[in-house]
Amino acid sequence: MSEQCHRIDLAKPLLIIGESGGLLACGYLNVATFNKTGEAAAIVTGVSNYDQMRTASVVAVSDAAQAMGVSVGDTGASALKKFATSP
Repeated sequence: MSEQCHRIDLAKPLLIIGESGGLLACGYLNVATFNKTGEAAAIVTGVSNYDQMRTASVVAVSDAAQAMGVSVGDTGASALKKFATSP
């Protein structure tokens, strides 16, 4: 899968960028749900568009994302690269 971007316009946009191994999401979503389903996800906050998501620092990661090497403090771009190269 190549990168897929999704936007839902709310008071502040709900933004998601998906890669083959996981996804980068805005603060509307939380890692507790991803941990329940075993999905890899990284969360960034204070963003309004995809470019900001890529440059923002990750504030939370699911257990599956952490197992792929994604850490709090990584950039969104770094997390996406790890998701894209994960088997």
